[in-house]
Amino acid sequence: MILKGKSAIVTGSTSGIGLGIARRMAAAGADVMLNGSRQPAEAEKLLNEIKAETGARLAYCSADMTKEADRGRLVDETVRAFGKVDVLINNAGIQYVSKVAEFPLDKWNEVLEVNLSSIFDLTRRVLPGMKDRKWGRIINIASVHGLIGSTKKSAYTAAKHGLIGFSKVVALEYCEHGITCNSICPGWVRTPLVEKQIEAIAKEKNIPYEEAVVDLLSEKQPSKQFVTTEQLGGLAVFLASDDAAQLTGVAIPVDGGWTAR
Repeated sequence: MILKGKSAIVTGSTSGIGLGIARRMAAAGADVMLNGSRQPAEAEKLLNEIKAETGARLAYCSADMTKEADRGRLVDETVRAFGKVDVLINNAGIQYVSKVAEFPLDKWNEVLEVNLSSIFDLTRRVLPGMKDRKWGRIINIASVHGLIGSTKKSAYTAAKHGLIGFSKVVALEYCEHGITCNSICPGWVRTPLVEKQIEAIAKEKNIPYEEAVVDLLSEKQPSKQFVTTEQLGGLAVFLASDDAAQLTGVAIPVDGGWTAR
C-alpha cells in the first residue's frame, strides 16, 4: 500500500495498458480516476470489479482527450472525488498508419492532439496543485517509437518523440518542487491495437494467427515475448512512489531488448 493517501488520474484506462496500470495503482492503495469511452453500465461494472479486488476508492470520467473542455472536466471531477491530483498518468493514445505522402492531414492533427497536446493540457492543469503540496508524479506512456522510428507511423513517432522531450522540460522546471516527470516506453504489448496488427499480418501473409504473432515479435523484440500490462503497471507504481523521488526526466524502455540493438 505504498500509495495510500495518493490520488491518480489514468487516461485511457478502461482497457489495455491503461487498465493494467489503473489496477496496479489501486492495489498499491491509490485512489484512482479511470477514463475512457465505456458506457455507464460497463464503467460501473469495471469499477466494482477493481474495488472488489483492491478495496480502493475509484471513480470514472468519460472525458474525450480531443476536447479541451473535457480535459478540464477530468481534472475537476478528480479533485471533487478525491480532493487533489497527486499522480497524472497520461496513457490515452491513438494510431494511424500511412506513408508520409499519403498521410491525411486530419489524421495527423488527431494523432498529435491525443498523443501530445492533450498531455500538455492535462499536465499544465495539475502542476499548480502539485507545486503547492510540494509533491507530484507525472508519468507519460510514450513508446519505443519515442526513441526510434518506424515506417508508416510518422504522426505517432513524432508525437512520442515530442512527448519524451516535453517530459524532460517538465522534469527540469519542477524538480525543485518535489515533482517528477518520466516516460515509460513500451515495446510490443498485447493490446487491442496490437491484436489488429497481428490480424493484418496474418491476412497479408496468409499465415495462421499464432505464426503472425511470432512474425511480429521476431522482427523487433528480441525476447520474443510480449510486455505485459501488469509489468507496466508495476513500473508506474514504482515511479509514483517515494523511492523514485530522484528519478526524473528519463525515458525507460520496457521492450524486451528492442532498443538495445
